[in-house]
Amino acid sequence: MTNLLDPSILFFIFGIFAGLVKSNLEIPQPISRFLSLYLLMALGLKGGFALNKSGFTPEIAVSLSLAIGLALFIPLIGYNFLKRKLNPLDAAAIAATYGSISAVTFITTTQALDLAGVAYGGHMAAAMALMESPAIVIAIILANNIRRGQAENDQAPTSIGRILHESFTDGGQLLLLGSLVVGLISGETGHKVMAPFSIDLFKGLLAFFLLDMGLLAAQNIGELKGKPSVTLLYAVIAPPIHALVTLIVCHWVQIPLGDTILLMLLAASASYIAVPAVLRHAMPEVNPALYMGMSLGITFPINIILGIPLYSWIATYFY
Repeated sequence: MTNLLDPSILFFIFGIFAGLVKSNLEIPQPISRFLSLYLLMALGLKGGFALNKSGFTPEIAVSLSLAIGLALFIPLIGYNFLKRKLNPLDAAAIAATYGSISAVTFITTTQALDLAGVAYGGHMAAAMALMESPAIVIAIILANNIRRGQAENDQAPTSIGRILHESFTDGGQLLLLGSLVVGLISGETGHKVMAPFSIDLFKGLLAFFLLDMGLLAAQNIGELKGKPSVTLLYAVIAPPIHALVTLIVCHWVQIPLGDTILLMLLAASASYIAVPAVLRHAMPEVNPALYMGMSLGITFPINIILGIPLYSWIATYFY
């Protein structure tokens, strides 16, 4: 309930309402892009400053290894389930979407943890960055194999090298990692200098960005009309399953509570920026409305409004 009283979440809900009633309220695309880059920069700096204090420990190595493992496991399991119900290329695209992550879900969760006084490691920003690309690579490999099995399809295989280059040099991804390195190098001195920018402004700009996300979510809900029922079911059921599996593994390897909650939300989230940007070109046979409608129209709102408090409560109770 506390999460629903947070101004950022309330602005997100308001954005959904404004979109559903067909208001002409909109955030210009350049401003939306700036807000996205600002949040990634602020998050990277915060993680770098925290890493400067803690150093790189074996516990951090375990967390990062688990993040990579989840990023490989989730899309493979998702594809093997979905290919029984859908066209194989559609299944691969959806698996990539749900195997990758939502940076905004992660950022909103860190804000909720800060408000609740739950500590988490600065290295989790790096974990988020590491979890973004593996699912994309897996989807491209699957798509190439599917096309080889379809003699009538003469489309040339997509280069994995090009996809890896696009993934790791993506502006948002590069800014996040670069900011983390800047924070790590500058340490406490940099923290004091950047605090007015990366801390004081963060909450207000996050609320403004979530307003825009609410408007986009409302627009994408309509994209799901006429789509197979299994896609709607997957968008609702798969995320909590991913989160609960993550919780069990985190408890088994003794990941701290705050890091566990963040990994749960990352596993439960779905990409609506990085994956669609790549798949539009790499898998043109798949209608982007399918995976965008699922991730941004269903999974993202559920995670922001209900998932963050629910998974946090479950993790706290479990621990």
